[in-house]
Amino acid sequence: MNNDNLTSVPHALTSSDRQIHYGHRGAVLWLTGLSASGKSTLSMALELALTRLGYSCYVLDGDNVRKGLNNNLGFSAQDRTENIRRVGEAAALFADAGLICITAFISPYRTDRANARHSVGQAFHEIHVAADLANCEARDPKGLYKKARSGELPDFTGVSAPYEAPEHPQLRLDTGNESIATSLQTLLDYVVSHIPISEGSRH
Repeated sequence: MNNDNLTSVPHALTSSDRQIHYGHRGAVLWLTGLSASGKSTLSMALELALTRLGYSCYVLDGDNVRKGLNNNLGFSAQDRTENIRRVGEAAALFADAGLICITAFISPYRTDRANARHSVGQAFHEIHVAADLANCEARDPKGLYKKARSGELPDFTGVSAPYEAPEHPQLRLDTGNESIATSLQTLLDYVVSHIPISEGSRH
């Protein structure tokens, strides 16, 4: 596509204006991990907990996004890359708007996550929800691993497609060996420490 005729239109609001309005900086909390590692559960619980503290945030969840924005994509390596590219760009817009965007995507490839980080910039926080394959397969709440093992689901991460774990995440949550409540508290403490909210913004 030729972008020569496109001109970016500047916003009247600055990032400082948005920070004053919301009481905190915009950010992307990128949760990555295997299917059934706890990403969606943690993300939705974190959204609720942060909102109660006065943060403005929103979750982009893998299944939800694939039912709408990315419903034309499959699960080939190419489609997975495009899925994460779109999510990275959308999350960057949320962060630029001054919100905290929490994403819950397997996002199995390091290069794709690095590209998402590039789109977002310094506001990107990579969080590895690090339950191992054995734990995730034992849970299998959607029956996906069973289908993958039987051949019904090709290109399934951890079974017939790779998962490249983060090498240097900002935070690692051992959801295979600790409760969701413990992981949630660790995650909440991280956000409050790294993305502080002004006292006047708390409910």
